[in-house]
Amino acid sequence: MKKIPFIERLKKRNLVNRFVTEINSKYRKLKVQRPLTREQEAEASAYYQQMVGKKVPLDWHRFMYSRTGVWAKDYVPLSLYRTELIGRMNVYPFMDAYADKNVSEMLFPDVRQPKTILKNMRGYYYAGDRPVDREEAVALCQNIADGIIKPSMSTRGHGVKHLVVAEGKTNIDGKSIEQVLADYKQNYVIQEKIRQHPQMAALNPTSANTIRLLTYRSGMDVLVLYTVIRIGKKDQVIDNESSGGISARINPDGTLARYAYGAPGNDMVEYTDCGVRLEGYRIPSYDKVVETAKRLHYRLPYFDMAAWDFSVDYDGEPLFIEWNANPDLSQTANGPAFGEYAERIFSEVYKKPNTRNQYW
Repeated sequence: MKKIPFIERLKKRNLVNRFVTEINSKYRKLKVQRPLTREQEAEASAYYQQMVGKKVPLDWHRFMYSRTGVWAKDYVPLSLYRTELIGRMNVYPFMDAYADKNVSEMLFPDVRQPKTILKNMRGYYYAGDRPVDREEAVALCQNIADGIIKPSMSTRGHGVKHLVVAEGKTNIDGKSIEQVLADYKQNYVIQEKIRQHPQMAALNPTSANTIRLLTYRSGMDVLVLYTVIRIGKKDQVIDNESSGGISARINPDGTLARYAYGAPGNDMVEYTDCGVRLEGYRIPSYDKVVETAKRLHYRLPYFDMAAWDFSVDYDGEPLFIEWNANPDLSQTANGPAFGEYAERIFSEVYKKPNTRNQYW
């Protein structure tokens, strides 16, 4: 095994310490705090000694156990995932370019996606595949009845805004469309707002409620590690936890689990803000969405791990929103991220180089 230079080892250790500090801060915000027993610590430590050959911080085990009341030895610590696993699963230097939301139409031209009005890529404007100058870009956006503008290379819903334009004046702080485009600078996309299936809209009509799938490619197999539904807070545009959204596990039959989880302290929610009971609620076209995500993953040979966000269009067809090459793990809503495939994944991952080592 190639030895990591001292400075990179130091940066890695500092990153691990930062993750540990963050999870402990979240732990202190929980309504219920459950310290691990000696037996639980010994069980988890022995498990990871077997899987990866070393000790790992157990702070994530304590956090997940406290939030859900469910103990599991195989929760995946974020410090291990971010520093060791994702760089072995995926080719780290390629992540940003491939996961750029503006590239999705090129990678997946045959899957239904929201209609794009304008792209900005590294300062260049495009209408579809056609390059346009700034003057035409502004003209294309003079009247938008119901749209979304968002950065194309960010995650967690940062910068996503509802956009309505009438004769050049927008709903965003009364600014002109020229001012809005200037604020976003570069690397963003403007799309028409989707018309989601009535069963998806019922969960919260103002946000695009999305199905998040985590898939892992193992040779010729694409494994679905878990699926969760992400539901926005009432009157919010995005479904992310940072904006009050919640996540609930989707069972193999397409129905929802009993509880959803939001930000720490917003635990075990049984109803959406709109009063919809989660347990047993059926996600439309669930099998179609799963099969579409698996099919698309084969087009990403540089990425064994991928997260997919899908909605369901008004007519029941899967609607691709975006994919993520460096995803978070939804272990609170779902449980241990790798589930029944953990031993297989660990065995495969540690045979590959860590492409993250030069990017601390």
